[in-house]
Amino acid sequence: MQTWPQPAASQPIPMPPPVFPVSSPEAQPLAASGRKRILVADASMIILKTLTMKLKASGYDVLTAQDGGTAVSIVRREKPDLILLDITFPPDVAHGGGVAWDGFLIMNWVRRMDEAKHIPIIIITGGDPAAYKNRSLAAGAAAFFHKPINNDELLAAIRQSLGQDSVPTAPPA
Repeated sequence: MQTWPQPAASQPIPMPPPVFPVSSPEAQPLAASGRKRILVADASMIILKTLTMKLKASGYDVLTAQDGGTAVSIVRREKPDLILLDITFPPDVAHGGGVAWDGFLIMNWVRRMDEAKHIPIIIITGGDPAAYKNRSLAAGAAAFFHKPINNDELLAAIRQSLGQDSVPTAPPA
């Protein structure tokens, strides 16, 4: 049996540094790189990972959220330059009570924040385009894309929404 040395009564017990929960590494504040930051809010981890890779390869910094509560929190804290937003999300049980977030509720919250109401939102959804496209655009979405997404068209819509005339410079390898 191994015994651990006990600190002397006069020595303080070292405490580990505090740990603050973060939804993902992408949700941490980004360094001031001068690059545009895009929040991808989608319940699908596959969509989050594939869009993150594509956007980073195209020269953007990426934040991600898998639920509505996290998306709104990131918008408030990080103020991204653009949001790629899905319409459908499962109940937000991770944030205490199963709030029925959907893309329209998230857009409504973002549009009510003075510091974020100008952020362009592009809808990306696998939902029925006949049911969602007109409603999305009427709610203030800059563009609407149905999954599977044509990446070239999405990047063109992102550049247009951000007022970029050319492709952003990709970071050096």
